[in-house]
This record gives sequence, C-alpha cells and structure tokens, in this order.
Amino acid sequence: MKERHVLFSVLSPRPICLSESQMAETDEHSPTLVLHYLENSRSHRILWLLEELGVPYTLKVYKRTAVGLAPPELHKVHPLGKAPVLTDGPLMLAETAFIVEYLISKYGKEKFRISDESSQAWRDNVFYTHYAEGSVQPPIIRRYVNNKFVNHVPIFLRPVARVLFNKFDVATIAPDLEKHGKLIESHLEVVESKGGWFAGTGEDKPTSADFMMSFTLETFLKVAPEFVGPKTKEYVKRLEARPAYQRATEKAGGYLFLYKD
Repeated sequence: MKERHVLFSVLSPRPICLSESQMAETDEHSPTLVLHYLENSRSHRILWLLEELGVPYTLKVYKRTAVGLAPPELHKVHPLGKAPVLTDGPLMLAETAFIVEYLISKYGKEKFRISDESSQAWRDNVFYTHYAEGSVQPPIIRRYVNNKFVNHVPIFLRPVARVLFNKFDVATIAPDLEKHGKLIESHLEVVESKGGWFAGTGEDKPTSADFMMSFTLETFLKVAPEFVGPKTKEYVKRLEARPAYQRATEKAGGYLFLYKD
C-alpha cells in the first residue's frame, strides 16, 4: 500500500497530488516540514495546527489496512510504525503532544503560547495538554477497541461477547468516562466567559490544550456520547467550524470523527 503525497502551501489552498517521480523533482524546493498523516487518527490534531499556523508543509497521507491498522510503510518512517510523525529538516518528531508543543514553540510567534507561567491559564493549558492522552484517552480507546472486538467475533458468539463486554464496561469503563465527562463539562463552563478555550486566556486563542483535546473529545463523542455535556458538544462544533480546521479536513480527504448532532 502506497502513501499519497500531497503538497500544501499557504499560497495554494488546494492539494497538489504528486507521484513518486514528481516528489523527487520537487524535493529541492519542498517545505521544511513534512507531516506523515495516518487517516482517522491523532494526526488530525497536527494537520489542524499546521493550518492554524499558516506555515508551508508537505503532507503524506497513509491509508489504514483492511483491519484498521497503520500500514507497513509507516515503519519505514519511524521504528514504531505509528503516526503522526513530523520531520523538520533533519529532525524527526513523534508523539502528538511533543509535536504540538514543538510547532507552537518554533512557529507560533506567541500566537498560541501563554508566557505568564504564574497564571491559571498557563496551568490549565499544561494540565489539559497532558490530560488528553494521559487520563481521558485510555478509557475512550478501551471502549472503542472493545466495541470493535464484539463486532468481529464469530456471529454465533456475538451475543455472549456483548453480554461480557457490557458487564466489563459497566463495572470499569463507564464510571471512568462519566467522571471525565463531568470534569470537562465543568471546566468548559468556567472558561466560557474567558474566550471558551481550555486555557481560558480571555481571547479567541486556542492553545496546545485545545489541539490535544480536539481528537480526544471527538472520539469521546463517538464512543460515549451519553457522558458528554452540552458545553462540550458546543465546543467541538465551534472548533470544527474554524476555517483552518475545515481546510485540514478537506486536505486529509475526510475525517471519520467529525461530530454530527
């Protein structure tokens, strides 16, 4: 399976699909940044951020295998074979939060940064930047994977598997998701009058916390909508309505986790 090479520039809003030979011809003039993007994954956070930053970049889109895994081609990019991976000249970066913080630090020009480290906004930003993957994403993924598992067992075993999963979910996953849903909703209520973003800067200013929480909340809405409050739903709709976000989705060729009422 071959990845699709797509070149983007702030000067050209439409994707330019390139063949391998064309890529070789344009390498000399390609942007420094290259995003290796796996469809319907955490990679979407980075694509959105690149669009918000307005920096030129090359996008390489990888399709999932028939069973939904990352394709073998990603192992040629990084030993873990995962995405996103970002290269900036000779540098190779993996892990979404690291990439987000790197891009904001190097290319943000204070646009998405909070300089006052004694402020509540700074603390909230750091907390939710790492909370996204460290605390709330694991139970979301557990429920998502378990749902997939139930749908892939032999059909005659599916009723039993579904009963077992439901018992496990009620005992362990659902209570965790409910707590996270309430925490997120209450925080968004607090920052509503302060710009509405997770750091609560008082401006229309998303920060690293928002880029990290975007995929987290979209997947939360997919697998556990019963625990997602109205403020959270409005927040997701607002970020997905941003022109930069919509450009990112178009350039990715679509995105499975877009929120629909």
